Amino acid sequence: MRVVVLQPGYLPWLGFFDQMYKSDVFIIYDDVQYDKHGWRNRNRIKTAQGVQWLTIPVLIKKQDNPLIKEVLINNKVDWRRTHLKSIKQSYSRAPFFDTYFEIFEEIYSKEWKFLIDIDMAFISALMEKLGLTTEIRFSSSLGITGKGTQRLVDICLHLGASEYLTGDAAEDYLDESLFRLNGIELQYHHYQHPVYNQLYGEFIPYLSVIDLLFNHGEESLDILTHKKLAKEVG
Repeated sequence: MRVVVLQPGYLPWLGFFDQMYKSDVFIIYDDVQYDKHGWRNRNRIKTAQGVQWLTIPVLIKKQDNPLIKEVLINNKVDWRRTHLKSIKQSYSRAPFFDTYFEIFEEIYSKEWKFLIDIDMAFISALMEKLGLTTEIRFSSSLGITGKGTQRLVDICLHLGASEYLTGDAAEDYLDESLFRLNGIELQYHHYQHPVYNQLYGEFIPYLSVIDLLFNHGEESLDILTHKKLAKEVG
């Protein structure tokens, strides 16, 4: 059994869902310290003017060190209307805009208190539209304490995993020997970003997966997992 442990993201990129596709159990790492410069509250879309960031304002002070699951949204800022408008303006001419836009209208119609909740609302909705059925669990629900590599190994042991798949950046900080000692095969993702049909000229990689969905619809999962080339379905 293969396990992936990843922090949640806002409208995540293709690689996030490729790791989900390649896992038997996908753990949302929600009880680790929030990274103020990470992808938990922001992502990128493509507009006629180029790349645009969509960022959810959060209530974090310099001295705060909240866990991801504890981060509060600053709803004094009208960010939901702004994000919805930006998505509509950027993708209204995309082939599958009408197929998916209702997801955003529905989720942005609600006022969210915690960042984790809107992140997961979008992750769940995007999973469904992509056709992913991977089991999702939260690290905070497993009752496994500790930190660093040892905690990841303990999560794998708890779940009975024989393989652990992780992003390439983890090569800089994981203690690979702990996985070997516990009989767990450590695998690095090495994701190769596909090129697909986009609006507005030259291709730009590493955007939110919504860019792919609006442009390729139900073929999106096959493209992001490299089962099909975009030219075969475009």
